[in-house]
Amino acid sequence: MPRPQIVALLIDLSGTLHIGSDPVPRAVSAVQKLRQLNIPFRFCTNTSKESTNDLKDRLRRMGFEVRPGNNGEQEEVWTSIGAVKRALTSKGLKKPYFILTESAIQECASALPFYSQASNDDTQSYDSVVVGLAPERFTYDTLNTAFRTLVSPSPSPVPFLATHRAKYIRSPDGELSLGPGPFVTALEHASGVNVEVLGKPSTEFFQTVVSSMQIPDSGRIAIIGDDIEADLGDGAVELGFWRVLVKTGKYRPGDESKPGVVPADEVQDSFAAFVDSLVGGQ
Repeated sequence: MPRPQIVALLIDLSGTLHIGSDPVPRAVSAVQKLRQLNIPFRFCTNTSKESTNDLKDRLRRMGFEVRPGNNGEQEEVWTSIGAVKRALTSKGLKKPYFILTESAIQECASALPFYSQASNDDTQSYDSVVVGLAPERFTYDTLNTAFRTLVSPSPSPVPFLATHRAKYIRSPDGELSLGPGPFVTALEHASGVNVEVLGKPSTEFFQTVVSSMQIPDSGRIAIIGDDIEADLGDGAVELGFWRVLVKTGKYRPGDESKPGVVPADEVQDSFAAFVDSLVGGQ
């Protein structure tokens, strides 16, 4: 199928623009080219090992320009941790049990005015479970506490939230490593409580990001990522995005034709290769 008119881009970060703290070749210049041509875009990431501000600082150290947002308007970097923060506020939660890194916990807790008091009150039970990528915290004790929280007697089901459920990630050493998905699935299976995924590829996450952009009604939004499921699945399909799979990061040969997933609309060698093909001689 020929590529339709593309009016805006949603760009994955880890594996698409960078791996660890190293930018993917020509990714920095490709992003700059989009700016020069005034092509609207947003960075969309499930990265949850650090706070949004720490991630922005790391991107800048890699050479990417990241412009500051204004209370969500014109915000360029949209993270699954930010989505968790918004969900905790909207659900009125007070004492989540976090399986997150300390940096991510601090960002989420900033949305909870009484979290510090509640977390130090041993008589107050956890009212929810939040899971992200926190390798050092995936121990039997932490997972068991999460399980006990989910199955504890409660007038209403205990909310079970996850930043995402990617099965694996690409580590800086070039090898694949377990993502939060297997741990989320284990807790679901053991507790019988369904998780609510707040980052990609949830429809609500994508809708929130798109609402921050001023784009024409005609044409299509393209999403570019290295994970056919976690980047290009579910909400990306439902919302009719033009889905571009890049052969960097966690990509493995055959991902574009995995059984049980909707094939990508387009496959490119890299993000820079996609931008080159998008802008042509501009």
